[in-house]
Amino acid sequence: TWAAKKVNRPIKWTAERSEAFMSDAHGRDHVSHAELAMDENGKFLGLRVHTLANMGAYLSTFATSVPTYLSATLLAGVYTTPAIYSEVKAIFTNTVPVDAYRGAGRPETTYLLERLVDKAALEMNIDRVEIRRRNFIQPDQFPYQTPVALQYDSGDYEATLKEALQRADWDGFEARRAEAKQRGKLRGIGISTYLEACGIAPSNVAGALGARAGLYEAAQVRVEPTGSVTVYTGTHSHGQGHETTFCQLISEKLGVTHENINIVHGDTDKVLFGMGTYGSRSLAVGGEAIMKAVDKVIDKGKKIAAHLLEAAEGDIEFKDGNFVVAGTDKSKSFGEVALTAYVPHNYPLETLEPGLIESAYYDPKNFTFPGGCHICEVEIDPDTGVTDVVNFVAVDDVGRVINPMIVEGQIHGGVAQGIGQALLEGCVYDEQTGQLLTGSYVDYNMPRANNMPDFQVDHHVTLCTHNSMGVKGCGEVGAIGSPPAVINAVLDALRPLGVEDISMPATPNKVWAAIQAARTARAA
Repeated sequence: TWAAKKVNRPIKWTAERSEAFMSDAHGRDHVSHAELAMDENGKFLGLRVHTLANMGAYLSTFATSVPTYLSATLLAGVYTTPAIYSEVKAIFTNTVPVDAYRGAGRPETTYLLERLVDKAALEMNIDRVEIRRRNFIQPDQFPYQTPVALQYDSGDYEATLKEALQRADWDGFEARRAEAKQRGKLRGIGISTYLEACGIAPSNVAGALGARAGLYEAAQVRVEPTGSVTVYTGTHSHGQGHETTFCQLISEKLGVTHENINIVHGDTDKVLFGMGTYGSRSLAVGGEAIMKAVDKVIDKGKKIAAHLLEAAEGDIEFKDGNFVVAGTDKSKSFGEVALTAYVPHNYPLETLEPGLIESAYYDPKNFTFPGGCHICEVEIDPDTGVTDVVNFVAVDDVGRVINPMIVEGQIHGGVAQGIGQALLEGCVYDEQTGQLLTGSYVDYNMPRANNMPDFQVDHHVTLCTHNSMGVKGCGEVGAIGSPPAVINAVLDALRPLGVEDISMPATPNKVWAAIQAARTARAA
């Protein structure tokens, strides 16, 4: 930008990979100390968390929001912990600035909680599944007010847990562990029951926390004289398939074929003011804005149809792409009404403007709250420390599923990133000089296809209660539920050797070193 002003012409600059490693935002750098109080039956009584959150050398866009607004407010998780205390200290360091990365704060909190719950189960000698069941928020407790500001509207955590246990063949695991042992391998299974807050809303809450922007979304639906539809949305697709999902919604609502629907995004000369794509908000917030605009189109269409059909507006129904006089066979198609709006030869011009273009803004009343259960099974080679993820089950409640293939793809991608974080990826700095040591993909270990198993993905639906579609969001759930499931599985495999903890990423070197240390300690 500085150079462009100097020479008075556009300049494009592209960073080389090594430059990007030292300048693009990094993610997830918390050091937390957590304490969980329980009664003699393993019921959670209180949680206390102190977090040091690295901001890097200077603040990035969402840096301070991640450990506070997006993380500390989810410390209840899926549990009925009655008292929660959280203290977050943001600190500046020599590192690259830290910003929001898929999940942004929710993976950090879920990891802390699910590792802590496993630790509690071990120390209390309570089964890992049972201690979670004893503390779940029950379906009849919704809406559920947590001690950390948020109020959840819906969920059924027992249902997703039950389905995941069945799909993972949890009861048959010990036989698989014994078989692996005969081959000289260490096998472990881990579980994570998680909750996410999506939609990043509402604006008045964000404003109270110091944000300088609203968190609404906007949409415009333009119906052409031919009956084709163009949708202008402030959310932006960068691979999530918004064009497909939004088309499905419009087609279902208006009865227009997909070929006659055009989705426009990313052009600020055309779209209304919008807040973009992040926080799994595109469908729950952006999609709801589109639906509100579509409802306005239908309402105006009813007025036009009532005039054409010489009926009262209150008698007009819209269904299957037609405006129908209730109780009769008199109707006008959506296309006929659209043409009339632009060719108003027979039109109530004295009460209604021509045209069929409507806009809407939607500012949600609350977050949406997807949740679910992830179960990971790993096999470790004790001679090398290499961990293979041999099975992964994700059963998620993302609300109403509009397009199952897109949702499954989103979850696959998120789980792959979660496995990468748990086992492979980490930014390392030299402690003496501050030099970034993982400055290229030679040193920074990205997950590859051979690091991934065949994922088993399923859904249990409870509808969001405060948007018309009942959707909750799916873009980040895979990255939120998976890291603790993976690490819990790794520790389940290593625990017979005496290994009690391991930090992410659990690289082969780190796992091998933990095994050697445990063996040395036992020998001593």
